[in-house]
Parts: sequence; structure tokens; C-alpha cells
Amino acid sequence: MNKIALITGASRGIGAATAIKLASKGYKVCINYIRNSKAAASVCDSINELGGTAISFKADVSKQQEVRRLFSYIQTELGEVTHLVNNVGILFTKTDFTQITAERFSEILNTNVMSAFLCSQEFVKRGDSQCAIVNVSSAAARTGSPFEYLDYAASKGALDTLTKGLSVELASKNIRVNAVRPGFIETDIHSDGGEPDRVKRLSSQIPMGRGGSAQEVANTIAWLLSEEASYVTGSFIDVAGGK
Repeated sequence: MNKIALITGASRGIGAATAIKLASKGYKVCINYIRNSKAAASVCDSINELGGTAISFKADVSKQQEVRRLFSYIQTELGEVTHLVNNVGILFTKTDFTQITAERFSEILNTNVMSAFLCSQEFVKRGDSQCAIVNVSSAAARTGSPFEYLDYAASKGALDTLTKGLSVELASKNIRVNAVRPGFIETDIHSDGGEPDRVKRLSSQIPMGRGGSAQEVANTIAWLLSEEASYVTGSFIDVAGGK
């Protein structure tokens, strides 16, 4: 089977690690990005230099027309997408609930939830070769992230609901839909929230006593996409060190 994976928001962190992991497993991959073309090109170069196949494409996947352009480009360059990782997500500076503006809340939902909805819908509509979707949620969907990132947590809770509903609706099409819920993972997203050392500060609260790596999340995503997980759908794997 010609395995072709689209990973949204894949120029850094979990997305980049996932792209590299999947390429090592024989997938052809598309690295979607919106701003950092240099980082996306670097991920592609890393994969291609190791004998894999990778392309990159700039698209705001919260916009339907751009999603359609993205999928059409992949079809032209690589073939029809068979595996989808909805990874794109944003996080703003931590604050309590009363300081979250309507504009900020709307942008979080639009980026973190609408993107997954649009990409999943386009993925399903485009043929019979689709195999699996993995949504990158967050442990924040369980905790609510009070006093810090309640808007981000709410968006990931919505993503969990989308995952569950899609898994049932798409089961008869043999498309599996699952999610990973990373906890304290050492990626650049904490800098976006204004606290680059957050994982280190909170590591004592994690039962395993340390933060996780993007590679550890990528390994879980790769398993969920693989045939080794052929009877797994509608499931959530917490990659959170026991937290």
C-alpha cells in the first residue's frame, strides 16, 4: 500500500517528530505549516536526506479553500492522502478566565477545532483509500486547565468529542479515528504561553518525575495509524507520564 500522510502544523514539535517517524516507517509525508517555511523545509530536508519522501505546503487549515488546495497539491505530488494527523494548535499567554477575550477564544476554537473538522471532512470525501485519523488533543481536555489556558482546554475538549463522534460515523467506512492526549511535553508551545520552562517547573507533579518528549508522542501516533492498531478506534491515549 502507498501510505501518504498529512500532518498539519508539522514544522516543529510533535508535528515535526511525527513526520520524521512516519517517514522512517515508509510513509510519504506532507508537512503543513502556516508561517515558518524555513523550519518546514528543514524537516523535509531531514527526511529526504535519509531516503524518505517529504513535501511541505503552506496553508491555513482553519479555512476551507486552503484545506482544499492543500489536499489537491498532495494528490498531484504524492497521491491521495491515506493517513491524517490533525496536529495544528495554538496557545496564548496563560491567564485566568475573566481576562480571556471573545476574540482570543474564537481564534483558539477556529484554529484548534475547525482545522480538524475541515481536514477530516476533506480527507473522508476524497475517495476509498483512507485508513486512519489521529487527532492531537491534550491532557488539558481532562483537567480544564483552570487559571491558565481554559480556552485551550475547551478547544481540546471539543476535539475529543469530534474524535468520538467521527470514530462511530466512519467505522463502516473502515476509517479509524483516535486521539492522543499529550501532557507536559517539552516543545516550543510553552514559550507561546509565556513560560518556556513550564515543564521543568511542574515535573515534580508528574508521577514519572519528568516531562515527555515530542518523539514519545510521535511514537504513539505512529502506532495508532498503523495496522498494529487495526481494531482500535474511538480511543484516547494519554501520553502524560501518569498525570
